Amino acid sequence: SLKISDLEVRPIYHRRARRVRAHVFLCMLAYHIEWHMRARLASILFQDDDKASAERARASPVAPAQRSLRARRKAARKRTDDGLPVHDWRGLLAHLATLTRNTVALSDNDACSLLASPTNVQQRAFDLLDLTPSL
Repeated sequence: SLKISDLEVRPIYHRRARRVRAHVFLCMLAYHIEWHMRARLASILFQDDDKASAERARASPVAPAQRSLRARRKAARKRTDDGLPVHDWRGLLAHLATLTRNTVALSDNDACSLLASPTNVQQRAFDLLDLTPSL
């Protein structure tokens, strides 16, 4: 899962122990960052972001886990409570990748950079991650 479906890290063959350790460390670090991002972005992903209410509705600790009402509603409507479209992880990353920065050259010595305005979904993702897109 770490190298195939989630992070898509290609196989790398190392012969030195130090390089193997560094490679494994970077893979685990990337997976850790992705885990935290998914947790913060859960409200705009097809992911249960109200696990506390799902746990309260559970009859017994050994009963099968159920999705919360909010997660089921989000999956059925394919929209968040505030009307934004819900994404899967890869779809959200693909949507975030459409935010562009363009450099406009007015002359040989004069250029400026322009950042496209983020969509509502992109802005919500940045807000949830507590980030501000910048040049």
